Amino acid sequence: MAYFVYILKCADETLYTGITTDLERRVEEHNSSDKGAKYTKLRRPVELVYSEKSENRSTASKREYVIKKFSRAQKLELINV
Repeated sequence: MAYFVYILKCADETLYTGITTDLERRVEEHNSSDKGAKYTKLRRPVELVYSEKSENRSTASKREYVIKKFSRAQKLELINV
């Protein structure tokens, strides 16, 4: 099963990073479900601005951790590559 690391741009222009196996479902959850993250619930609507595929949950989680440590400028650079 493939995993994806993704970055969302929130309505307040902040960025949120997460992992999922289904990007479309997860973005929908962030926008309209109680299953969305607490962070994004207060910042709706959100927009998917970046994703990358990982082979498994372990590599996706490690990559998510690295991206979450990035500065905002580094995340914006990643999004715009």
